[in-house]
This record gives sequence, C-alpha cells and structure tokens, in this order.
Amino acid sequence: MSKKTKILAIGDIHGDTGLVKKLAEKAVKENVDLVILAGDITFAEQSTKNLIGPFVKAKKQVLLIPGNHESVATADFLAEMYPDTKNIHGYSFLKDDLGIFGAGAADVGINTIKDSEIFSLLKKGHETVKNSPKQIMVTHMHPEGSKAEFSGIPGSKAVTKAIKEFQPDILITAHIHEAAGMEEYMGKTKVINVARKEKIFEI
Repeated sequence: MSKKTKILAIGDIHGDTGLVKKLAEKAVKENVDLVILAGDITFAEQSTKNLIGPFVKAKKQVLLIPGNHESVATADFLAEMYPDTKNIHGYSFLKDDLGIFGAGAADVGINTIKDSEIFSLLKKGHETVKNSPKQIMVTHMHPEGSKAEFSGIPGSKAVTKAIKEFQPDILITAHIHEAAGMEEYMGKTKVINVARKEKIFEI
C-alpha cells in the first residue's frame, strides 16, 4: 500500500498575511505534508514579507510557482530565502511515489509569458516525474475549455494540451478568483481551482 501525501493547495494569496497565518495554522492542525502555492503570492510584488515564513515555521515543505503578479525572479527569491521551499516553475518535486511539476505566470500582468512557453516548461518539469505512479500538475492559468472560462477570461491552450499529453491525476490551478473551489474532470485529470480558497486533499 503506497503512503498517501496530504496537501494544502492555495492560490492568489495576493500578499494577504492574515490569510497565510490562518492557512499555516490549518496546515498544522490538519497535519499536511506539503503546501502548494499556485501563483499570485504577492500583490503586484509590493511585499514578500510573511508570505512563506509562517508555513516554514510550521515545518511544512512549500512548493510554489509565480503567478502574473510576480516575476520568476521573485518566486526564485522566495524559494531561496526559505528552507524546504521550492519554485517548481519548469521544474518538479518528488516525494515517495508522487511527482509534482508546474509552470506559473499568465499571458497578462507583470509576469507575462507566451502560452507556448507554458507548455515547454510543463514538459521540462514532467520529464523528471514521468515514471511517478501519482502525478500533480500545478499551473497559475486555468485550462482552455474549463469551467473557469465562465469568467470571460479564456483559458490556456498549453495547459489543456499538457493535460491531454501528460494526464496528471490532479491539476491545481488558480488565477480566476470567481472560480475558487470549482472542481471538474478533464479526461482523467481532476482540475481543482484554488484561487483564494484552499483545498486540502490526499493523494
């Protein structure tokens, strides 16, 4: 029987230190193994203070990707500043039989990225986890054809292409605040939107 990993995932914190404090407490109470931050950690890069620290203090491993509110450099800076924190933008993380890979940013905002580049980053990250029995993909952008498009903001073709090609068990996505908490299946992949609404799950 493979060991399950318990995860708390959240996106679009936008510099809300009060929310981070609450989530760090919840991570301890629920005894999660991993915290995933799906981009837009800061609000237009105004401050990076107390956004990762509380999770690290709670002795939690943090995986993050940049959103469209911070640059890859800021995400790297946060990952380097804290122990047990990794920016998986174009990279991956392995834990037991679980592989997690991601790509952040969006085609609007401070940190703009071409859609095709999102796919290359996801492909690069997936390479090292492709043999993991369980896989999670993390993106900031929602996929094209997903329910979150009700917002009027088109989803990413690259993310949808990656779902079809890599078939991760779960896609964690954010960006569309009004879609927070939405879940759906695209193929065999469960898509969970965690824009400011955390989700705790086991895989």
